[in-house]
Amino acid sequence: MKKDIEKLPQDQFERIEIDSSHAERIEKPSLSFWQDAWLRLRKNKAAIVSMVVLVLLVIMALVGPHLNGHDGAAQNLRHANLPPKMPGIEKLGIMDGVGNLSGEKVDLYAMKKVDEYYWFGTDGLGRDLFTRLWEGTQISLLIAFVAALIDLVIGVLYGGISGYFGGRTDDVMQRIVEILIGIPTLIVVILMIMVMEPGIGAIIIAISITGWIGMSRIVRAQILKYKNQEFVLAARTLGTNDSRIIGKHLMPNVLGIIVINTMFTIPNAIFFEAFLSFIGIGLQPPAASLGTLINDGFKVMEFQPYVLLFPCIVISVLMIAFNLIGDGLRDALDPKMKD
Repeated sequence: MKKDIEKLPQDQFERIEIDSSHAERIEKPSLSFWQDAWLRLRKNKAAIVSMVVLVLLVIMALVGPHLNGHDGAAQNLRHANLPPKMPGIEKLGIMDGVGNLSGEKVDLYAMKKVDEYYWFGTDGLGRDLFTRLWEGTQISLLIAFVAALIDLVIGVLYGGISGYFGGRTDDVMQRIVEILIGIPTLIVVILMIMVMEPGIGAIIIAISITGWIGMSRIVRAQILKYKNQEFVLAARTLGTNDSRIIGKHLMPNVLGIIVINTMFTIPNAIFFEAFLSFIGIGLQPPAASLGTLINDGFKVMEFQPYVLLFPCIVISVLMIAFNLIGDGLRDALDPKMKD
């Protein structure tokens, strides 16, 4: 075949010019790991919407108690058990201050001669529920973020040291983890409240005593995965000390899973605080949190459902938002999901 081609006249072949500049063109811009993760996260509409909603809730938790001019702790029995009434919306027939009285719909504001607006109504002691809702959200978020931060610091340090050094150190540290994980968290909380006064400090410490275990086990597993990789062996060969290897080479590789796990830790802490306050061993009245507000609303839900409705909506939105953001981060930080 080759000989037949050589016999053909050379003028029958047409020379084709190839533009080599197109062959080496980079079609996709070079991106860092976090830039690429952000681009993938932006494509997740649910995660982006959840981030916006979460930011709005945090802002409302900070500024909400100062919006309507009512003090959440001030009691006024003459204004007790008033339904929601909001200016502008009342003309639509909702949140208009009309409530049931002996089976009849009555404008309770007019009947009690109240010339103020309580946007979410009042409780049995005449306290403004709008202000107390955002004060309670503020406390619940504070407990959750502080507990998650403590879990993050202790879990990362403990898991990193255990996984990196291995051997007898790892055996001893993991036996301690197994002992702690076998103790029910509720038992720890009850013991802490018996020793300390019920309040924010006791709840944070109780959640943190065993809350870091999950983080430490995840970090340990990731460190075990990466510590024998070539880049770590190269760093050891060059004489890099252990603290620098952990901080500069191993931790950046497990940072994604740490961020994801933290995003799931926060809603768990919010729910646990609400559960403790709901059953009466968390924050104590007159302190407000989402748990105490739900507990107050549960007692009167048959006659005043609005007392229960608003804190339930807030805690539900918080839980959903954090979980959707966590799902979005998991997909964005997973190299296998890369386009």
